Amino acid sequence: MEAPAAPHSPADPVSAEITVTSPEQMRELGRRLAKLLRAGDLVMLSGELGAGKTTLTRGLGESLGVRGAVTSPTFVIARVHPSLGDGPPLVHVDAYRLSGGLDEMEDLDLDVSLPESVIVVEWGEGKVEELTDERLQVVIHRAVGDTHDEVRHVTVTGIGPRWAAVDLAVLTA
Repeated sequence: MEAPAAPHSPADPVSAEITVTSPEQMRELGRRLAKLLRAGDLVMLSGELGAGKTTLTRGLGESLGVRGAVTSPTFVIARVHPSLGDGPPLVHVDAYRLSGGLDEMEDLDLDVSLPESVIVVEWGEGKVEELTDERLQVVIHRAVGDTHDEVRHVTVTGIGPRWAAVDLAVLTA
């Protein structure tokens, strides 16, 4: 007889694995992911240069119905896209050039924006985790080197009680 499964704790991370084979599929993943998001959510994106972080965020912005083209904020560090409807604004941050932790990020006032916005941070590892105990971690793996391989393996992990009851499997549909 099999032992009963251990109960799922709200603090346990939940995750989903998705394989993406084109930039359009990455945008579609962003559109599906946006349907799970609400004001106050922090999404951390990581992956190699060219992995598709901004493409995923473009899909998020489309589904959230925000103003302005979602492009890489590498040189401006952060870009705010106000909602065109009644949804939350999208704050898109690229922390690649920021070397410090939360101290350097404080200049962006993300803690002030977080309650009413969806905040997406590229390259945020070790820099923004202190903003909240609840976040969505999206890791995009791609082949490195001289390759034209469009295949990406995306791992989406919900951390904290906010994500315990969210069915991330809908992202694989």
